[in-house]
Amino acid sequence: MSTLTIEPIGHIESPFLEPAGTPIQPSRAEGARGRVLLREKYLDGLKDLEGFERIWLVYWLHKASPGRLTVTPFLDQTPRGIFATRSPARPSPLGMSAVRLTGIRDGALEIADVDVINGTPLLDIKPYVPEFDSFPGSRAGWFDQSRSGRRKADGRFVHDTPGAPGKP
Repeated sequence: MSTLTIEPIGHIESPFLEPAGTPIQPSRAEGARGRVLLREKYLDGLKDLEGFERIWLVYWLHKASPGRLTVTPFLDQTPRGIFATRSPARPSPLGMSAVRLTGIRDGALEIADVDVINGTPLLDIKPYVPEFDSFPGSRAGWFDQSRSGRRKADGRFVHDTPGAPGKP
């Protein structure tokens, strides 16, 4: 298999400086505000985005620990296969968040319900389209039995946090 090279199109600004304490999903980050700053050569790509209430941000989980195939997720105490979780400790540490787009000012996207660390490299932006992106009533595997009220990360998937829960 060949190596893949991806160039960030910008970065995400948020109030969260470290993984521990950062909300674990946009639905648990209600009201957390941030901005998306694009590199100048990508600014024309924002045309027509202002009409969308939500957007998908695709980003590189730059502070995640190296990928493992089995992890204990934030919302459970049982080790799970990595592809059955949203853990940031992935073989290819890509993240995605459906954040609220609250405005576009001077080439910056104003966003809310942000669940990423300040400075996170942004790889792509896509519009959230409910008709395509929402499947009410879908089964969600072990998540369907999870009753965890956890809202924030605890550092278990950060590459420089030895001894955090779920880490050797």
